[in-house]
Amino acid sequence: MYTLRGSLTSPYVRKSLALAVETGLRDRIEFQKTDPWAADTDLGDTNPLGKIPALVGGGLESALFDSPVICEYLDGQHGGRRFFPAEGPARWKALRLQAIGDGIADAAISRLLDTRRPEAQQSADWQKRQKTAIARACDVLEKEAADLEGEPTIGTLAVAVALGYLDLRWSQDNWRDGRPALAGWFETFNARPSMTETAVA
Repeated sequence: MYTLRGSLTSPYVRKSLALAVETGLRDRIEFQKTDPWAADTDLGDTNPLGKIPALVGGGLESALFDSPVICEYLDGQHGGRRFFPAEGPARWKALRLQAIGDGIADAAISRLLDTRRPEAQQSADWQKRQKTAIARACDVLEKEAADLEGEPTIGTLAVAVALGYLDLRWSQDNWRDGRPALAGWFETFNARPSMTETAVA
């Protein structure tokens, strides 16, 4: 058994759990709720960076952290179709999409954290920069929506989780507006068990 430390509202934790569902490994992972911001957290003993998710147990010599690392490790622990293509154009396509999805999540979280600072310490310019980056990435995904179709990969999973995070934290921005192809793809992908079983109510 593995233990995955994190928060269910984290898109990176959700991506790791969704990958586990997709690959049939979910039953081998115990989820341990961990607040990385808590003053008394011991997360630093597992991940010196103090970030989630972190994966321990299961015969691992050391904890694994950062969702791309955790997901690629888990993808090697099952006998089915790989979510990380081994080589060639398919691999770089999947990794590029993962970078876009994770980048959207990065920007959304950075913007959110800034809004939680004391008002005098917040930066409207910083928040605008993150909002613009998210919109620009979503515009690229709209243009490339056809590339999201087909068998899921770590890239499409990362994109779907990131869009779900926008719904959770920034629904007022309505990322679907003007992006019908991306919205249509997401509606279909979001019905997968990996998404429904990891959704935050």
